[in-house]
Amino acid sequence: MKFTEMPYSRPDVQALMAKYRELKDKFVAAKSAQEQIDIYKEVETAEFDFYTSECMVYIRNSVNVNDEFYKAERAFFDEWMPKVSQVSQEFSLAMLNSPFLPELKEELGAHFFSGMEAGLKTFNSSVIDLMAEESALCNEYQALTGSAKLELDGKVLNLSQLTPYTVSPDREMRKAATEVLGKFFDDHREEFDTIYDKLVKNRHQQALKLGFKNYAELIYLKKNRPYTMEDVAKFRKQVLEVMVPKNVEYKKQQAEAIGVGDDFKFYDDGFAFPDGNPKPKCTIDESIKLAQQMYSELSEETKELWDLMVEHDMFDIAAKPGKRPGGYCATLFNTGMPFIFANGNGTAGDIKTLTHEAGHALAALTGHKNIKYKALSHACAVGAETHSMGMEFLTSPWHHLFFGEDTAKYQESHTKDALFFIPYGVIVDYFQELVYTNPDWTPDERNAAWLELEHQFRPYLDFGDLPAFSRGAGWQKQLHIYTIPFYYIEYSLAQTLALQIYSLFLQDRDAAWKKYMKFLKVGGTMNIVDTIEYAGLTSPFSENSLGKVCEPVWNVVDNLKK
Repeated sequence: MKFTEMPYSRPDVQALMAKYRELKDKFVAAKSAQEQIDIYKEVETAEFDFYTSECMVYIRNSVNVNDEFYKAERAFFDEWMPKVSQVSQEFSLAMLNSPFLPELKEELGAHFFSGMEAGLKTFNSSVIDLMAEESALCNEYQALTGSAKLELDGKVLNLSQLTPYTVSPDREMRKAATEVLGKFFDDHREEFDTIYDKLVKNRHQQALKLGFKNYAELIYLKKNRPYTMEDVAKFRKQVLEVMVPKNVEYKKQQAEAIGVGDDFKFYDDGFAFPDGNPKPKCTIDESIKLAQQMYSELSEETKELWDLMVEHDMFDIAAKPGKRPGGYCATLFNTGMPFIFANGNGTAGDIKTLTHEAGHALAALTGHKNIKYKALSHACAVGAETHSMGMEFLTSPWHHLFFGEDTAKYQESHTKDALFFIPYGVIVDYFQELVYTNPDWTPDERNAAWLELEHQFRPYLDFGDLPAFSRGAGWQKQLHIYTIPFYYIEYSLAQTLALQIYSLFLQDRDAAWKKYMKFLKVGGTMNIVDTIEYAGLTSPFSENSLGKVCEPVWNVVDNLKK
């Protein structure tokens, strides 16, 4: 059955909550560890339909933010998810208080229970209303960005459809497109500022109610991170000292290559080649068929994945009016089937996104098939993004299917973009750390902080007098800052791990694939520090690690350019 044909009905939340409580009572009365394990399996089964329905609503609302039915259903889940979490937490508490806890830990793993303990410390009934409000504000942001109607080149475009114009070979067009983008955020300045101001204050109140100093402190525990803000600060320092100088060098080369010299502006940043950036030589529909050939040849695992996704049409990857920006992979819990959402617009980013989300999709299906418990089948964010970013590089022998004579250009720009991205990811994370440790900042103070970080980590950018960007509001187009706070450092950490896999791949494809799959199959059974060690990769937090990662990649870039 195709995804568009899959039936949806609103789940009976009251019945699910009653089932949780019934199973909790049975669990407490159980006379053995095995009996409790069997009851926990019943809990996961009871959750399948609820979370599958929630996922379907999320996808269908993303595809068309103007669909009133799924807009209402999204509001329903926003209201009830915190209440379901509260009842689920009651079961978690019973598990942690079990007299058979050692046996349960042996079955489910210590990482599972550390996450459960973190969950109990970072959620209780006092924040339910705040969480519902937070979800509503996130939806408001996505509806606002999804409503964009930008006039350029005689057309009316949404944010995703504007992207090709921002990398046009015509410099005046690049500038005009960037001005149109900035003007949208200027025109809606009060709305964007108000939504974020409410989100910051909401999240700060959640932290205070739960006994934390601020939201930054809360979110580190909520994400059950085995690393600290101090570890991230050390990583940032390496990025600033090791990567930024080399990136500045690359950007000077780019400025010379495209003929702008010392006049390199923000709107030139994405334009890398004087004869134009590489573009796919295929339509968006054709890219799925070409990917089927690629994944049939890459491995048995990827062949099975793509064949299933094509059979059930688990894609919506073309930009269109009313669609929220961005891309993601979501998983239908009851089948383990992944769905890829994207906003293809005819740029090289279409193929990058497709291969990126395919990495998430492979992890989802593999975890569903091979890991006994649903709660352990999904990796933490750093692990998940390593799956996806690693897949972007592991598919490089097939990039010619999509890019033809532009293949070398794509591989050069894709590798460089990975190097440029890491400092940007650091900016996004550092900005949020500053914002949430200073929750009373005004919008202007936040913008000033963003500009200062841009000057540190991307000193080659000149924003001139561009709308929005010149006043430091460029961060407002980054969905994650509004809707998935503190997620972005995971991208930067994962990129360093993916680059390690790529370096090995250049020497030994089979060895790289085996290491990648070893990392991927861990799922959520270990924390990320243990997973990195288990897979034989170098931790991004270890001293001088970034230089060791970057050196072979810099050599690759230099060779590709030649």
